[in-house]
Amino acid sequence: MFNKNLKIVVAILIFGWAIYQFIEGNIGNGISLILLVGIFIFLYFRNEFILLAFLKMRKQDFEGTEKWLDKIKNPEAALIQKQQGYYNYIKGIINSQRNLTVAEKHFKLALKLGLTMDYDIAMTKLSLAGIAMQKRRKREATTLLNQAKKLDKQNMLTDQIKMMQQQLKRI
Repeated sequence: MFNKNLKIVVAILIFGWAIYQFIEGNIGNGISLILLVGIFIFLYFRNEFILLAFLKMRKQDFEGTEKWLDKIKNPEAALIQKQQGYYNYIKGIINSQRNLTVAEKHFKLALKLGLTMDYDIAMTKLSLAGIAMQKRRKREATTLLNQAKKLDKQNMLTDQIKMMQQQLKRI
């Protein structure tokens, strides 16, 4: 919706207005404006389109997910680095059903830019391991599976990892 720099400028202006309201004695207005500043700061670190794309992806609506991601015109300029990582992570998940080469590119870029949660990193490495298995790169797949296993602290991916390790033995 807004450029990341515009969000900060708007937050600073509203914060200044909140301070003015405090000085004037309108404490309720000042508190409300501080809460409004909090929303803009939150949206600086968590892009609204990426949040909406995650909600669509949760419902397995990949077309809707892609529509929300397409609303981000220039991800390099509009998003901070972690948001770019999640942008590429979601693009990788969408493309993993269509074109594995493009999905691999997006997953590697997501790892390079950085993801916040260990689960997301583990899921990305697991997806890359699956792509490497399909392209008959056994050594790379084994390395990625081991890394994903270390990152999966809640044991949410253990079944998928075991299944992929059994498939690796057949290759």
